[in-house]
Amino acid sequence: MTAAPTLKPDTLSPLAALERIPTMVCEDSRAASQMVGNQIAQLIKEKNARGEPAVLGLATGSTPVSVYNHLIHLHTHEGLSFKNVYTFNLDEYYPMQQHELQSYVRFMREHLFDHIDIPKDHIHIPDGTLPIEKVYEQCVAYEKKIADLGGIDLQLLGIGRTGHIGFNEPGSSRESRTRLITLDKVTRLDAAGDFFGEENVPRRAITMGVGTIMNARRVVLMAFGENKAAVIRAAVEGPITSAVAASFLQEHPHATIVLDRAAADELTRYKSPWVLGPVKWEKRTIRKAVIWLATHLEKPILKLTEEDYNEAGLQDLLAQHGPAYEININVFREMQRTITGWPGGKPKHAKKEGDPDLERDRIYPKRVIVFSPHPDDDVISMGGTLIRLVEQGHGVHVAYQVSGNIAVFDSDAIRFADFAADFNHEFGIDNKASSELERHIEESLKNKKPGQVDSDAVQKIKGLIRRGEARAAGRYCGIPMENLHFLDMPFYETGVVRKKPLSEEDIQIIVDLLERVKPHQVYAAGDLSDPHGTHRTCLTAILKAIDRVKSQAWYKDCEVWLYRGAWQEWGPEAIDIAVPISPVELLRKRTAIFKHQSQKDKALFPGTDKREFWQRAEDRNRATAKVYDKLGLPEYEAIEGFVRWNGEQV
Repeated sequence: MTAAPTLKPDTLSPLAALERIPTMVCEDSRAASQMVGNQIAQLIKEKNARGEPAVLGLATGSTPVSVYNHLIHLHTHEGLSFKNVYTFNLDEYYPMQQHELQSYVRFMREHLFDHIDIPKDHIHIPDGTLPIEKVYEQCVAYEKKIADLGGIDLQLLGIGRTGHIGFNEPGSSRESRTRLITLDKVTRLDAAGDFFGEENVPRRAITMGVGTIMNARRVVLMAFGENKAAVIRAAVEGPITSAVAASFLQEHPHATIVLDRAAADELTRYKSPWVLGPVKWEKRTIRKAVIWLATHLEKPILKLTEEDYNEAGLQDLLAQHGPAYEININVFREMQRTITGWPGGKPKHAKKEGDPDLERDRIYPKRVIVFSPHPDDDVISMGGTLIRLVEQGHGVHVAYQVSGNIAVFDSDAIRFADFAADFNHEFGIDNKASSELERHIEESLKNKKPGQVDSDAVQKIKGLIRRGEARAAGRYCGIPMENLHFLDMPFYETGVVRKKPLSEEDIQIIVDLLERVKPHQVYAAGDLSDPHGTHRTCLTAILKAIDRVKSQAWYKDCEVWLYRGAWQEWGPEAIDIAVPISPVELLRKRTAIFKHQSQKDKALFPGTDKREFWQRAEDRNRATAKVYDKLGLPEYEAIEGFVRWNGEQV
């Protein structure tokens, strides 16, 4: 095994001056996971060499899965042994049977323990099956077992939106120990998808305390994705407070936070590094600083003064690129150039005198593929642009990457089975088989427990519901039916929220479509805050597929655009194309979203945002337009923003 990179960041860097916990930012989650996995492996080897056991504190959730995958790889291919390792998991829901899909016992077995040589009696996970009167006794015993082994050598942590570590919710004491705790509403809402509804999430859990965690000799907290950025900033740069349990790590002598770039986005070193010291004033950094200043002062860009720059600590920018008027006008023009009503390029007949000749105007019309992770992400996130591309004569294809079948209520499946039976009866079509299917659907769903896997027949009918809705939306947008592609990527088809790893088959499906269509434009979801990770996996598959086809002749004319909208929106400093949406177009986009009736009124997996998807999309599109307006740019009803992918990791 190659030497593991150190987890000691450069704490003397001026860009890290505000960070009260040493923080490392890796290129992506894969690099971060491998680094942490290598550090754990190194610890195990060092302890083995001294004849001592390694005691690990482990976490569950999506964040540490890649670490566990890397440890399994090291065990399988490099002989790393876990025979002298003891583990203590942070928490478990209460009550919780160990065989249930949401059980952390089951999670750890599936993601780590069943694949390594750790003795079963070395594994410790809070028992969610005990009667309530036995829980306190178990918690005391849990603490004693940790103490008897000399304490935890390395504690691995994730972080929740409330800043909780383990299930130490806001208000947890610095000295708290393993105990039964009542879960915060936000935590239960975040877990709703795993339990097929918030009402099914247990109200309590058994968790290690903050004091237990703080007693570990080393602590590594990992966080990935932009949805963790705000709470990471609160934990790293904010005050120590029981309202954000992770902030207590500021007092730990050997705590480290490991992030991907997205989770670090709200840290001062990335959000406004110029307030900490000199920075390299590249074009994108200048734009970000000017927009930051204008937003902070609530001024249009062209009204910013020399005094504004100086008082905000931007003297260095003035010195290198001033005066203020020149900086203002350059950034204003750059922002102005992002606005276009012709996302696929402008044909010669539509050009007016003075219109610039842009690279995207060179080929017209274009072949376009819009990749939609779920069957409704296309119209939710870029419905206005999608309609405009069709109306402007481009050959638009939409590729729905997954079936979305788990996001359909059981009642809808029964309703459609009823319809199928009635339809067949009315038209005299094999009524017996139809009635049997209807009975099967009803019987299989009648006694179904929350989170239980649907039968193949139920999964198929739910998938057909989503497929029919996507066709209706596509038809409304003017897309030919033969240009709608239902990829049903295999990683998704588990029947439950937890998915399989991305496979070669998944990637090849994308490659085949790209090679068949040979697009000039590809639109893909860069909205990585999807709480269940489907967007991230779908984008990974697209980028891996593009890496395989990029040497082909047609790809030299292809550009890749990333959209957002279902979960959050691009900031103005990042947008490369801003497509204005008129009031009429916004209503058309809303109608297209309404075609997805199974997701209307109440979606099965709404995430942490209680608004319906059409409301989120409109509010975010209007908010982007408002930002442009406040910066002094033309005022529009709404704007859909896109970022051009530059070939680097997202």
